[in-house]
Amino acid sequence: MASYKEIFGTNIEVLASDPANPVAGQVWYNSTDNLVKGAALTTAGAWATGGTMNTARYILEGAGTKDATIVFGGLDTLPGAAFTELYDGTSWTEVADLNTGRRSYAGAGTQTAAINAGGYSGSNITNTETWDGTSWTEVTNMNSTRRGFNGTKNSSTSFLVYGGFGPPPYTLTESWNGTSWTEVADLNNARAQQAGTGADNTSALSIGGSQPAPLTADVESWNGSSWTEVNNINTARAEFSGAGTLTSSIVFGGVTPSNTGATEIWNGTSWTEDTDLSTARFEMASSGTGGSSALAAGGATPTSSAATEEWTGAGAPVTYTFTDS
Repeated sequence: MASYKEIFGTNIEVLASDPANPVAGQVWYNSTDNLVKGAALTTAGAWATGGTMNTARYILEGAGTKDATIVFGGLDTLPGAAFTELYDGTSWTEVADLNTGRRSYAGAGTQTAAINAGGYSGSNITNTETWDGTSWTEVTNMNSTRRGFNGTKNSSTSFLVYGGFGPPPYTLTESWNGTSWTEVADLNNARAQQAGTGADNTSALSIGGSQPAPLTADVESWNGSSWTEVNNINTARAEFSGAGTLTSSIVFGGVTPSNTGATEIWNGTSWTEDTDLSTARFEMASSGTGGSSALAAGGATPTSSAATEEWTGAGAPVTYTFTDS
């Protein structure tokens, strides 16, 4: 049998401590631990516990990345919360409130430039507010009064919202250009309480939801001018969350109708089931870049939660210890 040196052209390194950034396939001997170790890449994603929010709530929205998230609104007391919190990858900090407390609305952007639109505040509203990193400002209202809808996630100046209910469930789609709202082509199928992902008002996914019954697994893709049906998610559900783009998205949680922690990854063509949330819950805030990195905050179990979970997708480095057993 060939030796390690014959295969890789070098002897196993002897190190006093594990390397900070080992590459996949690297093997070394840790002389302090007296152990042979190696580096590999994970084949499945994983959820890890993050910092606890200051205010437990659900039916809220979020934006940003896993380590720089903003969440706002939601339900802690009727009719809806105005609280805003920022996450730095470790802990949450309360900052300036929304002008209008609300729940069941759409939100997008980054930790320093965000938007929220519509929702419920004693009744359905069209109010839109933008965040500049310090405070919220009321801007032009949406055209359609509704709640229980969703939208793209990544931009506060190029934002698409779709679906929801008045009741009944809607197919309505509106596009925000940073100044005003314009009605554009409707969804093919009316739905509410779906997940939404997408970079901006030129590319989006509308995922699952209710019509209002039964729950649906249908997914529609937006190309900037029209909606097209694409491959379904594996688990039909509503009141769940998502993050990402047209080519890399993640969805998680929701009701089926029982609470679920199911997580699915979209690669631009199809959905793959991955590791469940640690705690099954619904109506969470979400943020992140997609299948490789995301965050889930708050939600209901069915009681209001302040828990945060952080997602790292497959392909993350991991160190293994070799044994003779």
